[in-house]
Amino acid sequence: MTRVNSSLARLVAERLMAADDDALAELFRHRRLSPHAAPASSWNDFFDVAESLLRPDAIAAALSSLPREELAALAVGKPRETLTLTDADGQALPGVIETLGDVSPLPASTPMPADPADAGHAAERAFTTLTALADLILVALRSPLARVATGSLGVAERRRLAEHDVVGSADEADVLARLASATGLMRGHDRHLFATPAGAEWVQQSTPRRWVDLAERLRDALPAGLRTSDGGWIDPAQWDLAYPLDEAWPRKSRGWMAFARLAGLVAGADPTEPAWARPLREGRAAAPEALVALLPQEVDRVYLQNDLTAISPGTLAPTIDARLRQMAVRESQAQASSYRFTEATIARALSAGETAHSMHSFLAEVSLTGVPQPLDYLIQRSAERHGRVRVSRELGSDRTIVSSPDHDLLRTIAVDQSLAPLGLTPHGALLASRAGRDATFWALADARYPVVAIEADGSIAAPDRHRLAPEDSEGDDFLPLIARLRERQGADVDRAWLRRELEGAIRDRATLVVVVNMPDGSARELTLDPTGLGGGRLRGRDSRADVERTLPVSLIQSAKRA
Repeated sequence: MTRVNSSLARLVAERLMAADDDALAELFRHRRLSPHAAPASSWNDFFDVAESLLRPDAIAAALSSLPREELAALAVGKPRETLTLTDADGQALPGVIETLGDVSPLPASTPMPADPADAGHAAERAFTTLTALADLILVALRSPLARVATGSLGVAERRRLAEHDVVGSADEADVLARLASATGLMRGHDRHLFATPAGAEWVQQSTPRRWVDLAERLRDALPAGLRTSDGGWIDPAQWDLAYPLDEAWPRKSRGWMAFARLAGLVAGADPTEPAWARPLREGRAAAPEALVALLPQEVDRVYLQNDLTAISPGTLAPTIDARLRQMAVRESQAQASSYRFTEATIARALSAGETAHSMHSFLAEVSLTGVPQPLDYLIQRSAERHGRVRVSRELGSDRTIVSSPDHDLLRTIAVDQSLAPLGLTPHGALLASRAGRDATFWALADARYPVVAIEADGSIAAPDRHRLAPEDSEGDDFLPLIARLRERQGADVDRAWLRRELEGAIRDRATLVVVVNMPDGSARELTLDPTGLGGGRLRGRDSRADVERTLPVSLIQSAKRA
C-alpha cells in the first residue's frame, strides 16, 4: 500500500481538527463514507482520517465527484478551499495535481431555440409526464410502491402499474419514479417508495402549477456541474462533459437528460430549447405561459349518467379529477376519461371524511347533467348505512374498541378471516383489538364494512390514510464519529503526532532519526531501529554505537524516518 507523506498528513489532520462539525460531516458525506463501515469505522484520530483520505485511490474518488469548472480551477492554481484536496492557501496538494492531469473549462455555449414542431412535442411530453406522475403519486399515497435493493421499482410493481394504466409501460414506471425521487415528490425508505408531503400537495395543484413546481424542483436537483453561478443550468449539449473524471458520468448524464425531456425542458435530438425553458436556464422564475398555450384545453365539468358513470368531455382539471377519484374509480384514461361510482367507492369516500351532502354538492357543481337519481340514491343509501360499525380508543388503555348496534354484524366481523391480523377478541358485547384505531378503521373499511372512527369526545374522525415518506435523515449521522475522533485526538497535537510516528516506524520496521533533549539542555540526534514502545519509553538499537537504547518519550523532541 502506498505510504502517505507524513508531513502532508499532519497538515491535513490539523486542518480537519480546526474545521467545525458541520464541515466535517459534509466532507464525509461528499466522500460517500459511512460512519459504520470501513474506512471510517477504523479511524482512531484525525491523523487516521488524513492518511485515509490522502491515499491515491481516495483522492481519485474525490476528484471524480468534482465538476469540470472546479477541476480546471485546481489545475491552474486558482485558490480553492477544499479540505483534504488543498492546503491552507487553497492550492491543490501534490497528489491532487498528479491525478488531475490537463482539465480545461467548458467554452461558453447557448442552446439553440427549438423549432415549433419540436416545441410542440416537448409540450406534449411534459403534459403526459405531469398526468402519469400524478397518477403514480396517488397510487403511492394509498400504498407505498415496492422496490428492490438497487432502488428501482420491482418488476411485479412496474408490471402492475402498467396493467392498471397508471403508466404507459413498465420502463416508464421506473423512470417516473426516479424523477419523482430526484425532485423530492417521492422518497425511498427501506424497500418501498413513498409519496412525500410535497408530493401530496403537488397532486392537488393545477396543471400549470404542477409544471412550474416540477421544473423548478428539477433545476434545483441538478448536480453542481450542470448548474451555473446565476442559478440556472449550462447548455444541455454540454451536460455529458461536466464531470470528466467520473467514469459513471455518461450514464448519469443520460439520466438527467431523460428527466429534462420528461419535463419538457429540452426538445429535439440535438437538444434544443423550448421558449418556456429559457427563464429557468437563466436562473429566473418559471414562466409557463408559452407551454400552457400548447397543452390540451382542460375542462371542469363532467357528464353524470344513469349507469353510475361520469364522462369528462375533455382533459379534466387535476383538482376535479383528484376529488372525483376519491368517490369513484377511473375506468379509462384519455382526453375523455370515464369514472364509475360503486357502493364500495362511495363507502371509501365516506370513510375518508366525505358526507352525503358534500358529495352531492360537489357533483351538482361539476355536472353538466345534474345528479341522476340512481347516483343520488346510491349516495344516500350508502350514507345511511355508513357508520353502523364504530371504532374508538378505550379510555385508560391502549385497546381499540369495535362496536355496532347490529350484533349479527359484529359476529360476522369477529369471524372474518381477512381481519385476523387485528386479533379481535370479545369484550362484553363489543370487540377489542390491540391494533391502533386508525389501522383497525382502515382494515374494516377495506373489508367493506360501514365503519366510522370516533374521537374521545364522540365526534366523527376522518383518519388520513396517506402513507407519507418518513422524515429524511439527511444521510448518515456522523456526529458520534466526529465526537469520538475529537475525544481520542487529545489537546497535545505534537505529542500525539510523535507517538504516531514512533508506532508507525515500529510497525514498518523503519529506521528513525530522533532528536533527544539531554539533561544539560542540549539536543542530540540518534539513529535508531525501534523495537518497542511502552511505559512512556522507546526501545531501539543504535546501529552506529552498536548498543540498545531506551529513551523516555517525553525527552524526544522530534522523530523522522531515515
